[in-house]
Amino acid sequence: MKYVQEFRDPQKAQGLLQQIEVLGQQLTQSRPGPIKIMEVCGGHTHSIFKYGLESLLPSTVELVHGPGCPVCIMPKGRLDDAIALAQNPNVILATFGDVMRVPGSKQSLLQAKAEGADIRMVYSPLDALAIAQKHPDREIVFFAIGFETTAPSTALTVLQAERQGIKNFSLFCNHVLVVPALEALLSNPDLQLDGFIGPGHVSMVIGARPYQVIAQRYRKPVTISGFEPLDILQSLWMVLRQLAEGRCEVENQYARLVQEQGNLVALEAMAKVFTVREQFEWRGLGDIPASGFKMHPDYAHFDAEAKFTLPHRQVADHKACACGEILKGVKKPWECKVFGTGCTPEHPIGACMVSSEGACAAYYKYGRAQTAPELVSR
Repeated sequence: MKYVQEFRDPQKAQGLLQQIEVLGQQLTQSRPGPIKIMEVCGGHTHSIFKYGLESLLPSTVELVHGPGCPVCIMPKGRLDDAIALAQNPNVILATFGDVMRVPGSKQSLLQAKAEGADIRMVYSPLDALAIAQKHPDREIVFFAIGFETTAPSTALTVLQAERQGIKNFSLFCNHVLVVPALEALLSNPDLQLDGFIGPGHVSMVIGARPYQVIAQRYRKPVTISGFEPLDILQSLWMVLRQLAEGRCEVENQYARLVQEQGNLVALEAMAKVFTVREQFEWRGLGDIPASGFKMHPDYAHFDAEAKFTLPHRQVADHKACACGEILKGVKKPWECKVFGTGCTPEHPIGACMVSSEGACAAYYKYGRAQTAPELVSR
């Protein structure tokens, strides 16, 4: 297919892999262990395993999977808040499908729905707004989730609700920001990273500039990447080339879609509807300052947290679940003792096994036999 196969050319991939091997050998001559590059985005993790890229890399280069799955980083306490909203008889909770199976402290949204809560799966916040128009006698709450990728569509929906005078619509806002999460990772002494493959979809919105803090303050190179095999391999090569040349910069491999200044219309909508929280809890990473959005005071009448009383509890993860360590990049999924046995996509214990962007789900679907052969017989 034109414009797809060009990004999956085996000969070009082999050429990039040869250059990656040369750079990897050069960089590890004077240091122990492999060069560790984190792909931040869960979409990149999915592509890496779908196309078998990790198994093609030399032993001198290791990919570390980051906290770029918005479903996976949602803490149990926030899920419990969403369930509490849905159990209000006057509320219809609208949510994306992959959120419904994530376990809270006692049950998931799907289980709450089975017990009678009015929870409806939608494909966009506009679907939730349409439900509000059809049910003026009910309060419709949209479970807003995602990085800066999905935040603009949520913001634009709020602006449309305001224009149309729809008053029975509100957000349970859980949008999060990628750069503060990277800073939190770099402050973790247990995790030694050499550079980042930056997220493509988020960067289409925010642009390349916000990553300058990672390159300048933390001295880690960043390459924003597309999602095809050659995109990822070229981005990895670009990070390694920076390391070999002693540079720490933000480079944009995904220039066909990502602009330096980002999407100005999207940024304007977000700035109007949202403001940054003082802190937000991330699964596995704890409270990260300035890492999430909340409703701007001018739009407080669309804020479900202002309209309703919620538990707002912090809840620890299941003791057997290593999701927190996996999201921090400290562990690989197959190092979790319940991976592929007690925890599967059909019966997840942790959030990383639920979403298709979760590292555990990617390992289970594509990389289980390659990465942890001892698990095949289980």
